[in-house]
Amino acid sequence: MKFLLALLIFISPMTTIYDFKMNSLEGELIDFANYKGKTLLIVNVASKCGFTPQYADLQQMQDQYGGKVVILGFPANNFGGQEPGSSLQIAEFCQKNYGVTFQMFEKISVKGSDQHPLYQFLKEKTGQEPSWNFCKYLVKPDGTIKFYPSKVKPMDKEILDEIGV
Repeated sequence: MKFLLALLIFISPMTTIYDFKMNSLEGELIDFANYKGKTLLIVNVASKCGFTPQYADLQQMQDQYGGKVVILGFPANNFGGQEPGSSLQIAEFCQKNYGVTFQMFEKISVKGSDQHPLYQFLKEKTGQEPSWNFCKYLVKPDGTIKFYPSKVKPMDKEILDEIGV
């Protein structure tokens, strides 16, 4: 099934962020068309990183501004092997340590030769790809996408201003 989905993604290029369909940590297929008209914050996350405490900021953003922004977390093991866990282990870590309620997805590759098509799309649109864990892409309803490096925290003024809070 995953092979067929990957093949479909490969042969039918995605023209907007809303063309993607990806599996949640629980294995449920999430259609990004459901996010049309919403601001998205897409973040590559890892459990064993110096930036991992940003999970708390992401959850705070969800709690305070969930009506204005949808947070989408993508575990990735691309940097220093800092996300070695399975989907179940990642879900348990996020819940136990940070009470994460925002949407988390299955682990993917966010750079390199096996870069997931979502991150290929984001790189193509912004000219930027993650340089480490907790890089962020803010996708506005009009389709504009802005990249933020790991050091910019989710609750930093520059992100909150873009969200309009």
